[in-house]
Amino acid sequence: MSVRYTTVDKAVPGRPIAPNRSMNAIQGIFVYALLLLGAAVMLLPFIWMLSASLKPGIEVFSFPIQWIPERIRWQNYVDIWRKIDFVTYYKNTLWLTLVVTFNSLLTSSLAAYAFAKINFPERKTLFLVYVMTMAVPFQVIMIPQFIIMKNLGLSDSLWALVLLQSFSPFGVFLLRQFFLSIPDELSECARIDGLSELGIFSRIILPLSKPALSTLGIFQFKFVWNDFLGPLIYLTSDRNKTIQLGIRKFYTQYGVEYGLIMAASVCALLPVIVMYVAFQRYFIQGIATTGLKG
Repeated sequence: MSVRYTTVDKAVPGRPIAPNRSMNAIQGIFVYALLLLGAAVMLLPFIWMLSASLKPGIEVFSFPIQWIPERIRWQNYVDIWRKIDFVTYYKNTLWLTLVVTFNSLLTSSLAAYAFAKINFPERKTLFLVYVMTMAVPFQVIMIPQFIIMKNLGLSDSLWALVLLQSFSPFGVFLLRQFFLSIPDELSECARIDGLSELGIFSRIILPLSKPALSTLGIFQFKFVWNDFLGPLIYLTSDRNKTIQLGIRKFYTQYGVEYGLIMAASVCALLPVIVMYVAFQRYFIQGIATTGLKG
């Protein structure tokens, strides 16, 4: 019986690099090229929106697309503040978004801590039932919710949206998965030292949960800021409307002012970009670590 021995190539001075290294380099370049192409495709609509916001309405849909207008119309960014009460809409949207985001982080973190770190009967069953509510379409519950808000006297009020959007099953699920990755030994040691559950939650769990809280905060901020259907259902008076409803005023019976719509959309997009840039580091870390333990 003959035995074959294989030799492993060793690095020798003056010898060319092994083919597998050059292949890995080529694959890396190919992956980065695909990522850059995907990023360019996703950014293309935003670049078009920015370009259209600097054009007169009749030039927005000109073909071929002129990405840099010959005559830049900065007046669009002035008109959106003059033709509609854009300041009021901006204030309403900012107030609503900040209040709902704060309330959602508070309620979701408290519920997630209970489901993750406190033992009580039928904990998993109750959590499963609560999370299953995410599968219920909003169109099914919007009429009963509207009737409840009307009976409470909260119709045409921003408080109706605050009350409805401050509780997030998705937020509870996201934070619970992160809380489960925190060792239980930390909580047990704190209980032995006499710290209450609220103290454990505020002094131990929350400081370790900045990535998950930032992730949920960005998601909730973006959802409330861009929400159109909720304000459309509950808000009727002009003084309570949000940006998404205010932009609809550029749709008139005589036409659509696309240049002003794009300029208003650019202004409405800025807070979301600032929010993401400010918490980007925590957001990426939260996406990478949430859900490691079930």
